[in-house]
Amino acid sequence: MRQAGRSLPEYRALRHKHGFFEIAGTPDLCAEVTLQPVRRHGVDAAVLFADIMSPVLGMGVEVELVEGVGPVVEEQIDSAAAVERLRVAAPEEWAAPILEAVRLVRAELEPEQALVGFCGGPFTVAGYLVEGRPSRDFVRTKTLMYREPATWHALMERLTEQFAQYVAATAEAGADAIQLFDSWVGVLTVSDYREFVAPYSARVLAAAGVPTIHFGTGTTPQLLAEMAQAGGTAVGVDWRIRLDEAWTAVGEGRGVQGNLEPAVLLGPWERAEAAAFDVLRRAGGRPGHVFNLGHGILPQTDPAVLTRLTELVRSYGQSV
Repeated sequence: MRQAGRSLPEYRALRHKHGFFEIAGTPDLCAEVTLQPVRRHGVDAAVLFADIMSPVLGMGVEVELVEGVGPVVEEQIDSAAAVERLRVAAPEEWAAPILEAVRLVRAELEPEQALVGFCGGPFTVAGYLVEGRPSRDFVRTKTLMYREPATWHALMERLTEQFAQYVAATAEAGADAIQLFDSWVGVLTVSDYREFVAPYSARVLAAAGVPTIHFGTGTTPQLLAEMAQAGGTAVGVDWRIRLDEAWTAVGEGRGVQGNLEPAVLLGPWERAEAAAFDVLRRAGGRPGHVFNLGHGILPQTDPAVLTRLTELVRSYGQSV
């Protein structure tokens, strides 16, 4: 999952010297952080070091990543006038360092190792812009959706246009797949997702031109089915649902990514091992399973445990 390097001492050494967006916006540093987990753990893919708010920086939005809080927006985007001020810019104008990092990473990886690009879902990013910071219930966001649907759709239209160009450029630069990360989509009802979100996520996913992973958290089986309808070569699932139940909801025509509980890696190895085997057994050897965590790696995770987990999954695959 994204920011897998957060648990690595080599990543923390760089973060002592550089800010998040500085690393993400400096090709050599971005490439280095992206590759660190691959070198350390020998995993099958690198996930581009980026943030879901990176594209809105190119739209003229001031964003600060506050420790323990998350992205904080200087001026909330919660009116038609504020939406109108958002500019859609060609990726070459604002994302050139990121695209260069993609090229650098792709050149360093082995042919069989994938590079996964990274983009936030329009809903989750819109929620941060409207709320001004992360929220548990996204009441301001839902209020805008219900009271001013025209403003909401205009905001989603702007974000979708920006994100679609970005994922297409990322793929063209060398990303083998794109993950759309909709962190807060689980706060929505299925009907609201269908009306206010699905068409926009679908457009971003379709624009990639490479295999895609459509990921959300807090997703019920019904919502997972809607997300699968919106698009994604694979659907990522968090740890709150059993993998086989999630796959039934998604449908056999798509791959599934997931879904080990990240916190289990903080406990005894025997518990982590049992949980990993449970995920693998529920996958049942079906083609299309990408073993992964159900969300990002927790910073306090012991890197040695992650390496051991990688070896466990590899050996399981060789024995079936």
